[in-house]
Amino acid sequence: MQETSASIEITALPAFSDNYLWLIHTGKHALVIDPGDATVVEHALQAKGYQLEGILLTHHHSDHVGGALALQQHWQCPVYAPDHHHPSYNAVKAIRVKEGDCIEFASFPDLSCQVMALPGHTLDHIAYYINQQHLFSGDVLFGAGCGRLFEGSPAQMYASLQRIAALPADTLIYPAHEYTVHNIAFASTVEPDNTALQKRAQTTAMLRQNQQPSLPTTLALELATNPFLRCESLAQQTKFKDKPAVEIFTELRERRNVF
Repeated sequence: MQETSASIEITALPAFSDNYLWLIHTGKHALVIDPGDATVVEHALQAKGYQLEGILLTHHHSDHVGGALALQQHWQCPVYAPDHHHPSYNAVKAIRVKEGDCIEFASFPDLSCQVMALPGHTLDHIAYYINQQHLFSGDVLFGAGCGRLFEGSPAQMYASLQRIAALPADTLIYPAHEYTVHNIAFASTVEPDNTALQKRAQTTAMLRQNQQPSLPTTLALELATNPFLRCESLAQQTKFKDKPAVEIFTELRERRNVF
């Protein structure tokens, strides 16, 4: 799976059972998001003859950072990570980045990479918003779902999702896991009459049957089908009894945990 914009190409590298390591490349230069498995990245770089210029980490979980040290040692490239003193970041001597920072790479003169702080899944979680078009959301937003709350509160996660929801509707979103089919199944229990969700279920099933990624997704599609971005709309439905949106989010996340 490869997406192309004016100046960059983006390729999904499947890893483990359901991770995607996202490779951003232009010419022979490459960046990688959340390289949990160095071998997968090395094979892709070797196959295309790419030079790895940088590593971007969204949070400290091992399936996102596990290959960073080996890649850094091989390519002598910088690693960017949340401004948080986790041992994983210390090991790679990471350059710490925070909300509002903009990362630039000499080999990618047309690339602008803004950092968004999105706590909830973990307290240190950040996302990378590239060229105001591509959002690498890590484990905050998934196709038709959102991440579990390992460290943050429901209110923090809900606020982070609302920040994503405020981006342009044509934003392409690159989550780190292929969870879309199961998330759609859950979403269908929340909004069984959502015709956009029904259509998405069919499209996603066809993609996965053909062993194609369901990602990236678009913000417009998530706003139409992802219950965790639709809490304000759900609040208007009788079954939620005009609850505040953050309470609906909390209830949905708890239900999803056991679905």
